[in-house]
Amino acid sequence: MQLITITDFSGVTSARKSNGFKQELTFATAALLGLSVAAPSVAEEPGPWKIETAGLVYSESDSRVSAFEPVVSAKKEFGEDRVFNAKLVLDSLTGATPTGALSSDNVQTFTRPSGQGSYTIQPDELPIDDTFKDTRVAFSAGWLQPLTSTLKGGVGVNVSAEHDFRSLGLNGNLSKDFNQRNTTLNLGLGFESDTINPEGGVPVAFAEMQPANSTPTRQAEDDDKTVVDTLIGITQVVNKRTLMQFNYSVSQADGYLTDPYKILSVIDDATGLLVSSTGVNRYTNLYENRPDKRTKQSVYWRTKYRFDRDMFDVSYRYLWDDWDIRSHTIDTRYQWRFAPNQYLEPHFRYYQQSEAEFYRPALLNSDVTNNTLPEFASADLRLADFSAITFGAKYAHRMASGSEWHLRLEWYQQSGESSPDGLVGAAKDQDVFPTLSSVIFQAGYAFEW
Repeated sequence: MQLITITDFSGVTSARKSNGFKQELTFATAALLGLSVAAPSVAEEPGPWKIETAGLVYSESDSRVSAFEPVVSAKKEFGEDRVFNAKLVLDSLTGATPTGALSSDNVQTFTRPSGQGSYTIQPDELPIDDTFKDTRVAFSAGWLQPLTSTLKGGVGVNVSAEHDFRSLGLNGNLSKDFNQRNTTLNLGLGFESDTINPEGGVPVAFAEMQPANSTPTRQAEDDDKTVVDTLIGITQVVNKRTLMQFNYSVSQADGYLTDPYKILSVIDDATGLLVSSTGVNRYTNLYENRPDKRTKQSVYWRTKYRFDRDMFDVSYRYLWDDWDIRSHTIDTRYQWRFAPNQYLEPHFRYYQQSEAEFYRPALLNSDVTNNTLPEFASADLRLADFSAITFGAKYAHRMASGSEWHLRLEWYQQSGESSPDGLVGAAKDQDVFPTLSSVIFQAGYAFEW
């Protein structure tokens, strides 16, 4: 499977493979937050099932990636702050996604990931694999309950499967109340084990892409990685209108972190032209290689302020890792409750990141012929320097029965440097990072059963 270009938009990105637990942990922390600020409950009967359903449609410009994602989640309170929740997600993705190769003034022919068959890219078009198609099924469940009068604990499990990827994760969290339940300390820990089984097998690092239907250079049929996530946070009730949250998280990944479908073009040192290879319209392309370890750290701040009827929500996240990526995310929402049973929620999000230390738009032929290639290199646009904005709005309507439906429409645009450092000659005239736009539409319905 090939991964979607964008990495910061959490709705449909396949970066889920590396941050699935982090999202679950965030949701778990939010659940703890919601429960911990409430007064202690007395013995009570189990509540009804609270069911939420939603369907998300995502479509990129230029007939790139399209996605459809139905989601069903269920939550039930069993009294005394004991809560069970579960979620089922189905992702269906089709379209075309960038391979990492450079565009050119000439026609280019590439071998498909399986090694069987090929596809052709026209002059001045960004090389993309038009056979991108995948379906993911993911399930997660969690249990939360009090351990003492001021301490709550939760455990969870999440599994997901695709045709070339499988993941199993476990997580746990604790929350401790202080200061008459106005201050809550949250601690979360998670472990995830992933198996990657790419089409055609795992390529040898910097091996050359072979012509179609020939023997590919592979090192194994599959590989794996593990991810350990830790989160510590504090939530503070500032006053009756303001709630504030601070988190610090660490994510450590170990194992196969390379994208088996991404390649790098090889260009002439002087002219910048693509270096020819065996076959008609074929040029030299090498499979990428990334470090087998990555440590990410982030700090997160969020504040919610409630007016008489409306609510303002703003957050900021700063992330850094040992791949030299630095990112900033600002997210704002304003919930305008213009009627007792209706609200409109405008949303704006800004994301910016620096490039990874081993990001290279192309490799020089002299490094290939002299065997002086860097230890790591990738032309994956998700590792480049880029920025992105998302804006739109959500409309929700609560009916007399207590059920609620909503509609959400957003626009996303991603842009990066079209001619980054590392290119020479004719390669500088190619647009390495064309602007990407997409539309996100979601409809949802929530009810009790």
